Amino acid sequence: MDFNMKKLASDAGIFFTRAVQFTEEKFGQAEKTELDAHFESLLARADSTKNWTEKILRQTEVLLQPNPSARVEEFLYEKLDRKVPSRVTNGELLAQYMAEAASELGPTTPYGKTLIKVAEAEKRLGAAERDFIHTASINFLTPLRNFLEGDWKTISKERRLLQNRRLDLDASKARLKKAKAAEAKATTVPDFQETRPRNYILSASASALWNDEVDKAEQELRVAQTEFDRQAEVTRLLLEGISSTHVNHLRCLHEFVESQTTYYAQCYRHMLDLQKQLGRFPGTFVGTTEPTSPTLSSTSPTTAAATMPMGPSMADLAPPGEAALRLEEVAPPASGTRKARVLYDYEAADSSELALLADELITVYSLPGMDPDWLIGERGNKKGKVPVTYLELLS
Repeated sequence: MDFNMKKLASDAGIFFTRAVQFTEEKFGQAEKTELDAHFESLLARADSTKNWTEKILRQTEVLLQPNPSARVEEFLYEKLDRKVPSRVTNGELLAQYMAEAASELGPTTPYGKTLIKVAEAEKRLGAAERDFIHTASINFLTPLRNFLEGDWKTISKERRLLQNRRLDLDASKARLKKAKAAEAKATTVPDFQETRPRNYILSASASALWNDEVDKAEQELRVAQTEFDRQAEVTRLLLEGISSTHVNHLRCLHEFVESQTTYYAQCYRHMLDLQKQLGRFPGTFVGTTEPTSPTLSSTSPTTAAATMPMGPSMADLAPPGEAALRLEEVAPPASGTRKARVLYDYEAADSSELALLADELITVYSLPGMDPDWLIGERGNKKGKVPVTYLELLS
């Protein structure tokens, strides 16, 4: 019990001394040991790394999970060391609603069949999103979180310890300075008048006491300086390790970009497949008395391409009883050809269509009786059907 009380009193005394030293430094009443410029640059780089890592981590979490309530729930599960329950992605939920709508509205109707096709595509998109979130969490978020919760906590702890060692060192310097000033005063101004021998004895005793105080303060200063230098070296090594942290985060960033590239490539491929399926689907616009097509100015190319039916083949364009002409044998009209710029890449569904590349220029024209959503396009010696919604007619 006595040992604990002595330790408690000693700790309280050290805390009070540090508090006094810190307060006097803030008011400019005490000198402060400054760290070298290289050490200060290491501290600044470490603080910057920590701050930006936190921001990148939080914003990546928002990107992967935009719902704040879901993020809070996942955070609580993580803190409670429990497994986060599997969550349905927005794409999978949309696919479920579309499938149920198709079942109720009639899976054999054109609308129901289209809902089923789109639902299958949305389900694949949701699965791709789930894989992307899982991969990004493991390869990118986890290393960033490990740095903040592991390495940075260690660095912060050693920095606080270095701060305490510096306060002890400066307090020791101030104590030694005061002791030397008192010793010099007692030595240079002794009261040794013969008529007052008692004052001479007291002055000599005070000088001896201050001499002992100086020796004690010098010993404390040496110990404080040793502890400060040792702690500064430990902290410096940890701060220099931030370079290794940057290398690790760089590798994780490359993996994040690769997983994101894979995810968007999968989404693009799934949507192209869906676009082709809807384009081949007969009767998409059945139900109207006259076939209508969305205009280029009011409908986006993606929406128009996803909902428009495939144009009739060249066999459908031929008059009844006559053999279908091959595209190679179809001559462009004497007038009516125009130049067009391709807006988006288009992958030909079959040999009767012409594959397109964005920003290329082609010659287009129409044939009598041809679906207005399609034109004949020519590029060099190649020709084929092209969708109007992928073109910008120039002249």
